[in-house]
Order: sequence, then C-alpha cells, then structure tokens
Amino acid sequence: MTSLNRDSWLDTLRASIPEISPADALARQAQGGLLIDVREDGERASGTPVGAVGLSRGFLELRIEQVEADRQRPIVVLCGSGQRSLLASEALQRMGYRQVASVAGGFQRWKAEGLPVAAGALDGDAAERYARQLQLPQVGEAGQARLASARIALLGAGGLGAPAALYLAAAGVGQLTLIDDDRVERSNLHRQVIHADARVGMYKTESARITLAALNPRVQVEIRNERLQADNVERLLAGHDLVIDGADNFPARYLVAAASRRLQLPMIYGAVERFTGHVSVFDPRRTDSPCYRCLFPEPPSAAEAPNCSEAGVLGVLPGIVGLLQATEALKLILGIGEPLVGRLLGFDALAMRFRETRLPRDPGCPGCGPHVLFGGYQDIAELCASAG
Repeated sequence: MTSLNRDSWLDTLRASIPEISPADALARQAQGGLLIDVREDGERASGTPVGAVGLSRGFLELRIEQVEADRQRPIVVLCGSGQRSLLASEALQRMGYRQVASVAGGFQRWKAEGLPVAAGALDGDAAERYARQLQLPQVGEAGQARLASARIALLGAGGLGAPAALYLAAAGVGQLTLIDDDRVERSNLHRQVIHADARVGMYKTESARITLAALNPRVQVEIRNERLQADNVERLLAGHDLVIDGADNFPARYLVAAASRRLQLPMIYGAVERFTGHVSVFDPRRTDSPCYRCLFPEPPSAAEAPNCSEAGVLGVLPGIVGLLQATEALKLILGIGEPLVGRLLGFDALAMRFRETRLPRDPGCPGCGPHVLFGGYQDIAELCASAG
C-alpha cells in the first residue's frame, strides 16, 4: 500500500470513527467507559494509561468478548500515535460495538499532556519472554506480576521436583526454594531431566540451579542442602506461598503435611510408582479441604510402599506428574480454575487413563480432625519411624 493510499484509507476511517482527545478519553473512562491500549506487550512495558486494559491489536477480535461482552458500553481505543487505534476501532464496529472512539495522537499525546500513567508491570525482556502466556486473559500483566512475586518451596530436586521446577521457572515464578540433600547419580538421569551427566556427584540443588539459571535468569533460586526433619521443617517452609511435595519417603511427607497446616501453606501432593502416579492439593486455608492424613491416616510400612529405587519407575512418569503439580501451583498463584482440592487424580500410563477419586475431609482424621491437638513434629517423625 502506497503512502497516498494509506492516508486516503485513514481519512476514510476518520469519517466513520470519532477521534477524541486524550483528555476526553480520560473523561469517558471516568464515566464508565472502557479504555483499551492496543499496543504490543513490549510497548506497554514503559507505561500505559491508568486503568487501561492491555489488549494487543493482533488479538483484539479474539479476546474482546472475554474482556467486554456488552456491545453498548462506550469503548475508547488507544495506540502509540493514533493510527492502529483507528483500525482497531473499525474492527470493533464491525463486531457490533456501538460506541467506539479512537484517541487522536495516541499514548504519545497522552503522556505529553501529563495525563495519569501507570508504570508498566513488565520490562521488554519479560514482555517478550512471557508473550504467549500474557495473551491469556486469565494471566495478562496482572497475573504475570503475581507469578513474579510468588515464592514456592519444592521438596526434592528429583523426579517430581525436576519437571515442576523447570516449568515454574519458565512461567516466571519469582522465587523457587529447592530443598534436597542428595547428590546427582547416573541412575537419576533417565527421569530427573534437570540434571546432566557432567554433574554426577554434585548436589542436586546446585545442579538444578545451574539449569534453571540457564533457562530463566530472572528467577531467584534458593538452595537448601538439608534433609527435611522435625527440627527444621517450619524454618525451611515458612515464608512461601505453597509447597510442592516431591519427596520419596513418608516421614518427609508427614512432616510437610503437619507444617503445611500450621503455616496455612497449600501442599501439592504427587507420588509415582512403576507406571502409575497420583496428584492432589491439600489447602489448609479452605475449611472443606482434606489433608494428607485424610488420605494416609497412618504411615504404611516400607514393604507396603517401596520407593522408586526399590519398585522402579518408567522415566516419563515423574515428568507427567511433576507437570500436573506445576499446573496446580500456577492455578493457585493466579487464582484461576478449579484446584484438585478434595480430589485425588490418578494416572495409569499403561492404559493411558486418568481417574479421579473424591477425597472428602475425614472428621476423624488424626491430622486435621476438629479435636486434634498438635503434639510436635518429633512425635510425627517417631510415628513414621515406628511404621518402618
């Protein structure tokens, strides 16, 4: 399209689409109108009009009904200089929106006139890195900011912790705390994909930190080369938003379950054996949520519940379960969807089948029952030892 044709086209659009000043746009917004900034995420990183909804021009038609379904609501469209907003306004008119106007001069004029601007939640790197995630209305810049401020503890940097940590880091979770005192062994590598052959013998937490830093240097990775015990469980978990259970033993799980209740910290449970896996969410902030001991009131013996080194496991299985745990973590942080509270999700890899089992809260549960008194973490550790 030549410059002359483009200018003629824009003049034609101006004949059918009202152009208003930034001050008038602000007034319409104050009266209940919707202000949409159709610039790209990277452009909005430097700032956007206060209260504006960021909706990139390329996705406007796909997402506008999720943002505003009322065709009668006044809508004001803003871009960088006032041209893309004309095109966006025409698209909205074609979709049936009746009261659409374009901001003449765009954001450049808005700033020049000293109108209120909100600092961009994301810089250019973040806008590009999380571009596909930002396109989701359920995430957007506000959700990405919540992820960036989140702190998640991962118990174990092995089969479950490895895939969960990779995808949580990729999603932009601000801080991941890895708790594990084991070292990388060659037998880990078929399922613990966060490690590498060259790092055999290294602490798993340090090996994982190297991989996560290479994937997303924006994420802060804290490492704790400690075995979870009665005397350190609260110290290790306090200050986090949730904990992902990637433990391979019942004593650690029972300790985490107890600390999760005392700290009001959601616990995302996962377990694998051979070709099967399970996932659930225990959220002590909810009165209807069961706890881990509603599922396992008493610890089974080692013979009844062998770990992976004893029973074996298909290498891809921890990846599937760990990713389900990461998904639940993202949902909890973002406040979207329906978490697996009160539900136990089972996966059979051989049959390629998921099965959901209802898991109600047990009024007689020794962990969360109404008359249960906390007797200390040492008592829980001794309980598990006696079952072994």
